[in-house]
Amino acid sequence: MKKWYAVIGDPIAHSLSPFMHDLWFEEHGIDATYIPIHVQPFELENAFHSMKALGVSGFNITLPHKQSIIPFLDKLDETAVIMNAVNTVTYNGRQYIGWNTDGDGFVRSLSAQPITRNEKVLVIGAGGAARGIAFALKRADFTDVTITNRTHRRAVELANDCGSSALTLKEAEAALGDFSIIIQTTSVGLAKDEALPISLERVSTGSLVADIIYNPLETPFLKAAKEKNCTILNGVGMFVYQGAIAFEKWTGIQPDTEKMIQIITEKLGGNYVNR
Repeated sequence: MKKWYAVIGDPIAHSLSPFMHDLWFEEHGIDATYIPIHVQPFELENAFHSMKALGVSGFNITLPHKQSIIPFLDKLDETAVIMNAVNTVTYNGRQYIGWNTDGDGFVRSLSAQPITRNEKVLVIGAGGAARGIAFALKRADFTDVTITNRTHRRAVELANDCGSSALTLKEAEAALGDFSIIIQTTSVGLAKDEALPISLERVSTGSLVADIIYNPLETPFLKAAKEKNCTILNGVGMFVYQGAIAFEKWTGIQPDTEKMIQIITEKLGGNYVNR
C-alpha cells in the first residue's frame, strides 16, 4: 500500500519539502508521496487527528507548531524532550514519536565553514528552531552562545534551559561586533519584505551571518550582512540535512544530501558551489 507523508505549518506554500522528499522517494524506488498541509494554530489538534485517521506514515512540522504539537504525540525522543520542540514525527505502527532534527541539520551546515567551537555565537529568536539550534550548538561544544529575542522573557527562558546567556535586542545590537557567528532563526524574511530582525549596523566585517530561511536564498537580513562584507550562509544546507535525517528515520535510507543542496539551490535561482 502506498505510504504518504506530510509537512504542516502556517505558512506552508513556500516549503520545498514535498519537492525534496518526492525526489528522494523516486530516486530510491519507494512507493510514497509527501504533501504540504496548511494548518493554522487553532486547527492543529483537529489536523493531527485527521492525519492519523487517514494513516499518515510520518510528517514534518514547521513554524509555528514545533512546540504546540508535543501534547498530541505518544512519545518524544530524548533530544526533542531536551529541546521541547519537534520537527519530525515517525509512526512505528503503534505510536507517533516526535524528534528534533533541526539543530543537527544546522550544525552540519556549518561544517563547511572555517569556524572554531570557541567563537562567540548569537542566536536571534527563541522559538522551536532557535531552541533546536541552541541545544545542538551546545552539544557540538560551542562554548559561548547568547540568545536574543523580541520578547526578552522567552530569550531568558531558552538561555536558562540550554546553559547560555540572554540579551535584549537593543543590548544585542549594541554588542553585535563581539559576535563572530550570528544566526537568524525567526520567520522575518519569509514574506520577502525588507524587515530585519535586528540592526546589523555594528556587525564586524568577516563575521559569519546565517539565516535559516532558504526561500528566498538571500533574505533582506543576508543582503544587509553581505553589504557589511560578512560571510553569509542561507538555510538550504540546514533544510536538506534536517530533511535527510527525517527521511532516514522513515525509510532507513541515507539520501544524497550534496546532490539535493545543488538541486534546491539551482531551483531557487542560485549558483551552486561544490564544497
